[in-house]
Amino acid sequence: MIEVEVHQQLHAFLRDRGSDPWPHHLTIARLIARAFRLRRNALIQISAAAKYQSLHRLSYLAPLMFWQDAVILVAPAIAQQQLLRTEMPLLSEWMKLKKPIIAADHWPGSHFKGVLLVTPEIWLQDYLTQQYQFPTDIPTLIDGADHLERWARQLLTLSLQPQDWEQLIWCYPQLIEPIRETRVKLTRIIFQHPENPYACALFEPGERHILTRLYQTLMVSDITLSPPIWQQFWQHYDTGHSLLWSDINRQQGSFTLHCAPMVVHRPLQGLWSRQPTVLMGTGFDLDSEAKLFRHQVGLGNLTCVQFAAHRDSEAIQLYLPDGLPMPNMPSFQGALLKQLYGLMTISAGADGSTVIIIEDTPMQRQVATLMAAEFGSRVQVETTDLNPQSILITGWNFWLQTQTILGIPKLLVMATLPIPSLEDPRVAGRVAYYKQYRQDWFRLYLLPTALRTLQGAIAPLRRCQGVVALLDNRVLHRSYGQQILTAISPYARINYLDESLFYPESMSSRKRC
Repeated sequence: MIEVEVHQQLHAFLRDRGSDPWPHHLTIARLIARAFRLRRNALIQISAAAKYQSLHRLSYLAPLMFWQDAVILVAPAIAQQQLLRTEMPLLSEWMKLKKPIIAADHWPGSHFKGVLLVTPEIWLQDYLTQQYQFPTDIPTLIDGADHLERWARQLLTLSLQPQDWEQLIWCYPQLIEPIRETRVKLTRIIFQHPENPYACALFEPGERHILTRLYQTLMVSDITLSPPIWQQFWQHYDTGHSLLWSDINRQQGSFTLHCAPMVVHRPLQGLWSRQPTVLMGTGFDLDSEAKLFRHQVGLGNLTCVQFAAHRDSEAIQLYLPDGLPMPNMPSFQGALLKQLYGLMTISAGADGSTVIIIEDTPMQRQVATLMAAEFGSRVQVETTDLNPQSILITGWNFWLQTQTILGIPKLLVMATLPIPSLEDPRVAGRVAYYKQYRQDWFRLYLLPTALRTLQGAIAPLRRCQGVVALLDNRVLHRSYGQQILTAISPYARINYLDESLFYPESMSSRKRC
């Protein structure tokens, strides 16, 4: 069987290469080979640290390379470049394989028997737009599948830019006045929304009424004359399962209208029966069967396997003090600054930068100003131009997107948990949808989002058993706190400040959780 061959070849390769820092290569390689042979979908969850260091790639490359027919590897473009530059040539040469390897945006042809690398956007777009240029029944592996819901939502989001209104006018010269009047009315009512840090606003009944009247006017004329983007927009506009919001550019006096699905499991549901698929990633779910994630992306029954973080090599030092004010209390910012000053003082003698994550924009600016007054030009806000002693103050998204560029800090401080804010109109819109159907919006949406964000944010520091400070007391005093701690384990918890925190040898003397 292919499982035996893959195991033997990969074992010999790993032995020839010397010691390997990850113990799960052979087990995962056999699981993937078995899933392909039995043509059964599988979900493999690995630790965020293994994903950050790309330790998992050899485990799926071996079965892909040894599979006798064509296979598809769905991976982001950056991962593809790394695979084509290092792992795939090395493995192919050592195992003396002649299997073709192609990175493309289309199927190479009916006689192709190699490995096709394709980006998630291209692979999903092919199915969602019903192009079906990739044949059915081709074994497929998705690397980074924990982002599937986000990828699908982004591809299914329709956006009407200011220039799209001009194109609509060109298609209906007899309706120039109604179209322009609609745009003016929408601009006026949208700009009445109060400003917020997210520069956007939900579409409310007044805006919907104005847009519906335009739709009815175009229907009377001939809706099929509309540009393709408008036709797609109208199809999703009033389904009852869409989120509508506008991005507001107050300087230019313009807006961009967006329409996104509330849930993506419906459009994705038929995808998983087209081919045997192995989904590989991190942070799918705390549940061993990944029930919530499977529901979110329309996955039915499949094999689910979890590989937890290694307790000895991937544990972080978690500073989690008790007694701090809750984040919504006026005294929180003062307590936060006191903790930050203490952490900066204690870590001053250690090499490396410090990353402080503060999502609240006004608080981020205020803390940055006060920290700069104390520590000078070392304090930077959301920039990649850092020196070894820099103190970077950032939001969650910037850190997650740039952590591979910025490297591993000596200290990561998280002011609050990454629970999506209801002040963000897009978050409020999705929460309202869950409430409408009497669903647990916190357990189904806010908490899973926070857990995935936390795991990804901490991942770099697991490589060196780094120090992470979590200054949100909700972890200790809310019912969901234990789920937060489970998601970021393994860790050695500490509730005091000491210079020895920043020396790796001190880790061995602390109890791991």
